[in-house]
Parts: sequence; structure tokens; C-alpha cells
Amino acid sequence: MGSHFLEKMGFISNQISRDKLKAGDHIYSWRNAYIYSHHGIYIGDEKVIHFTCGGGLETGTGTFLDKILVSVIPNHKGDNPCPNCGERSNVDGVISSCLDCFLSGGNIYLFENSVSPAAFIAKPRRGTCTIAPSDPCDEVISRAKYLLFRNGFGDYHALENNCEDFAIYCKTSLLVGKNYVLGRGGQASSVSAAAWLAQLSPFGSKAIQLFADIGVRKDAIRVPVESLVARAYATGTSRNRS
Repeated sequence: MGSHFLEKMGFISNQISRDKLKAGDHIYSWRNAYIYSHHGIYIGDEKVIHFTCGGGLETGTGTFLDKILVSVIPNHKGDNPCPNCGERSNVDGVISSCLDCFLSGGNIYLFENSVSPAAFIAKPRRGTCTIAPSDPCDEVISRAKYLLFRNGFGDYHALENNCEDFAIYCKTSLLVGKNYVLGRGGQASSVSAAAWLAQLSPFGSKAIQLFADIGVRKDAIRVPVESLVARAYATGTSRNRS
């Protein structure tokens, strides 16, 4: 199925050109025939801070997603090492890459904040928008850089703690509940909602995903990045970069 057809049918949207990017943008790129998208925060100067798993893929899900986790590993248009970033096949956690490594040959898409509930439900694919508003760009970039410096977002897991969760947190500072639960991104909630598809109408499935969105959850709270990192270190899920 060609990308032009998918764009026309609305399955993929929000494509943006490099010259339109702004520092602080939440961007993503589709992987593996539009099965999964990789997310990050653009910080300017052709650089992206994002959250990824290492080449060892230590943290699996026990689902089909294990087969495509390798697609979030940075790759410069097939070149390794990257002429800009160097050897990246074994890096993991919160990292900074050149835009080409982040995209791995894909196109750039802009994740939307502050969408209406109606627009959210109308989207054919989750993981492209949220009802939650964005913080100012300087706060977004500062949050992403702090997590980069401290590698403070825990261990990568495709469903419970992933690249979309990272980017949404950087944009909004929102996490779920007093225990700072992650895994609330659109892609993860779509997988969870899939279990209900046999019992619910398409609208019912989308309603589940709507109420799972961090922008409408009553238990979503703002968590300062310093508190998030401190908790990650206390639980032993983050590794300082010295």
C-alpha cells in the first residue's frame, strides 16, 4: 500500500518539511510500513532528543512489537557509523541524534497538541495527537536536555515506557497518578484497546482511546523533571552519564 494512498485516506498525516521545523516540536517518523512510529523532540540545528532501546533489545513485550523494536535504533540512511553521530547501534535510553539518524530514511511528521475531542476521535491512527496542551518551547527543550544529561527516563519498553511517552512528557510534563505511570501514549493505548475490538463498535474502541489520552485523564499530574529523574534513580532504572 503506497504512502500516497495512505495519506489520502488519512491513515498518516501531519507531514512537515525540514525548513518548517521549530525547536521544541514533537516529531515522529513512521517505521515498518506504517506499523509503528518513532517519536522525539526537535531541538534545532538538525538535532533530535529521543528515547530508544539498545541493539540488544533487552526489554521485550512478548508481542509482535518485539519484531519491530529494532526500528527505533538510530540509523543514518543505512550508514553505520553515522558521519555526524558516530557508532549508534548499541546506544539506549535518552539520546541525541542528528535528524537523519532519527528519521532512518523516513519522512517527518508533526505531533499535534491541544486537539479537540472530536478531532482526536476522527484520527484514523493513534499516536499522532493529544488533547493535552504543550508547554512553552523553552521548557520543552530544557526538559528534554535534562533527561538527556541524566538519562533519566528509565528502561525502554514498547508498551509501558516508550518514545512517544518520552516526547509527550517533554511537551506537557504530564504523567499518570502518584506513581508516575508511563505507557500512556497513543500507540500503547491502541494496542490495549485492540483487546476490546471484538466486543465494541469502532466508536467504542476510539472512546476507550480518548479516555486513555493524558489530556483528559483525571489522574494525570504535572511532574517536575527533577522529581521524575530522582525517582528513576531511586528505583534503579536510570543510568547517569558522566
